[in-house]
Amino acid sequence: MLRLDAVTVRFGARAALDAVSLDAAAHEIVCVLGPSGSGKSTLLRAVAGLQQLDGGRVLLDGADQDGVPAHRRGVGLMFQDHQLFPQRDVGGNVAFGPRMHKMPRDARDRRTAELLDLVGLPGASARPVATLSGGEQQRVALARALAPEPRLLMLDEPLGQLDRSLRERLVVELRRLFGTLGTTVLAVTHDQGEAFALADRVVVMRDGRIERSGTPLEVWQKPGSAFVARFLGFDNITAATVNGAVADTAWGTLPVPAGTPEGEHQLLVRPSGVRLGPPGGGLRCEVVSRTFRGGHVGVLLRPERGPDLEAECVLRETPEEGAVVGAGFAAEDVVVLDRE
Repeated sequence: MLRLDAVTVRFGARAALDAVSLDAAAHEIVCVLGPSGSGKSTLLRAVAGLQQLDGGRVLLDGADQDGVPAHRRGVGLMFQDHQLFPQRDVGGNVAFGPRMHKMPRDARDRRTAELLDLVGLPGASARPVATLSGGEQQRVALARALAPEPRLLMLDEPLGQLDRSLRERLVVELRRLFGTLGTTVLAVTHDQGEAFALADRVVVMRDGRIERSGTPLEVWQKPGSAFVARFLGFDNITAATVNGAVADTAWGTLPVPAGTPEGEHQLLVRPSGVRLGPPGGGLRCEVVSRTFRGGHVGVLLRPERGPDLEAECVLRETPEEGAVVGAGFAAEDVVVLDRE
């Protein structure tokens, strides 16, 4: 449904997009992740027709969009700051697109009412925009973007201005809504939790290029590179020499999964794979700090050798700060990364 073919965008000598190729199937939700400056928002603007290309092609339903202005591409775009029209009420905002497309008044009113009901704001058509909470503004902006029935909906940090608990609740509702409507979605965000909860496919960008692409489970289980692993929040990464079922690392000898290729690699040890016990039962470490994360606690360890380690513990088994523990490693939570 959407195809980017070697799309390049340059700002002076810097390539904001460097020959990026990407496909999105009809009804698929694709979330593009990456740090600031990775090119994800430029990608969105290129697809929308708001950014001129220096190379490559954008195709929608097989048609090259070269020379097609933004308002004729049949795409919807929702920005982080919502950009609602303050002089219009809720209904006026939602109905704006259909009115511009000359939809008859009765059909326009029905479409507005249907969408407000779908986004959880039934009967809100007459409410002034100024009376809306942040979450309600996000819902109205979404309804407005969906009102002209775009073949592709693009979201730019759609939940970025909301608090975490509201984001977590709304992202579940968004996935349900897009499934109900059969909407094709291309979203960009820097929030990995938001992307992994919403997406059918996750794309991680770095310096204008795609670093990793796959289902949320594929990317989580096999980040591919140290960059992606660290972006996802994993810092237990070390150089390693694999020999058989073990690897020689800065933390000593670690078990590795069966079938791991021998030789020089980088290894990721997930925090859940660092098992804590008595000081004599593994790599001797001091507990430096603890971070409470809902149902578990992140424990930062300072080993007697090698870089710091992060472990993950359930609350009742978390050691005190300053305690000395022994760290063991579970092979199933050791992941081989690409060498960089």
